This record gives sequence, structure tokens and C-alpha cells, in this order.
Amino acid sequence: MPVAKGSTIDPDRTRATILHAATGLLYERGLDGIGVTELCARLGVSKETLYRHFDTKDGLVQAVLEARSDRVMSWLTGAVTAAGDDPADQLTALFDALQGWYGEPAFRGCALLNAAAQHHTGTVRAITARHLGRYLELLTEIAGRAGAAHPHRLARQLLILVEGATVVADHHGPHGVGEDACEAALALLAAARRP
Repeated sequence: MPVAKGSTIDPDRTRATILHAATGLLYERGLDGIGVTELCARLGVSKETLYRHFDTKDGLVQAVLEARSDRVMSWLTGAVTAAGDDPADQLTALFDALQGWYGEPAFRGCALLNAAAQHHTGTVRAITARHLGRYLELLTEIAGRAGAAHPHRLARQLLILVEGATVVADHHGPHGVGEDACEAALALLAAARRP
């Protein structure tokens, strides 16, 4: 990422560019599947630049995972909101969005769960736990709107379906996985409503 003579360096833009490029590369290769030297070469930055913006490779990993969680939650919250007020429509929209993601050529499963399994550190596990907590908040809101007797319990069951579907799509192929998970989620939703 050379800077043309006479131009000024924008640290925020440099950081964002590194973060964007590293996100796809680390998702594809895995957090531990690429060393700092190769990572810098692929990103087109010096180690000094990487360390100036992220302190360490682990700092970059943390930033990548936090940004990924923000993007995923914004995307899924948007899908749920666009579906209107009906909880069944909201769940359907969520699983439809996931099914579309499962079919993308670059799909490699949940980046945050992959990270927690590959790079078993307290920081990565904490970021992953926060991400799953954000999912639970979204799903608890849907369960509450549906009139579930135990919204938190239903949300946890729905999260199991979301992450389970993601694992199955990654390891067994995406065909119909989102639809099957959605069918199970709608059955749970109907059964969990207060009598």
C-alpha cells in the first residue's frame, strides 16, 4: 500500500484498508494458517505498518473478529427488521439470509466460532462469546414478540439451530440447510408460545 510522493497518509484509512483485506484472508486461511511475514506481503504492508496500527497480529485478529461480528449482526438485524413485525416472518428472513450466505463460494462457516476453535485464547473466546450473546439478544427479541413463555430459552434453542445449520452447511454442503433449520425454528416458535 505505497503512498504516492506528495500525498498524505490517512491513518484511519490505512487501518480500515488493512482490516478489510485481512478479514477475507484470515477467513480463508484461518487465523493460524498464515504467518506475519506472509500476511504483510499479501496485504501489501510492512510489519512496522501492521504493528503501528494493531500492535501485534493478535491485535489485528481481534479487530477483524470484532468488525466481523458488527457486520454480521447489522446484516441479520437488517434482514429481521425488513421482514416486518411478525416473528415467524422475522425468523424466515433470518434463515433466508443465512441460506444465501451458505451458498456463497467463499463460505467457510462462522468466522468467530472458527476463530475460537483455531486460536484458543481468552481474547478470541471472549469476542466469540460476545458475538453469540448478540445473536441471543436478537433471537430473544423475536421470541418475546412471539409471546414465548420462556423467551431466553427459546432464543438459546434458536441459536443452536443457527450455529448448527452453519456447521452443517460448511461441512456437508449448503443445499437446503437454511430451509431445514427454518422449519425447525418455526416449529419451536409455535410450540413455545404461551398457552
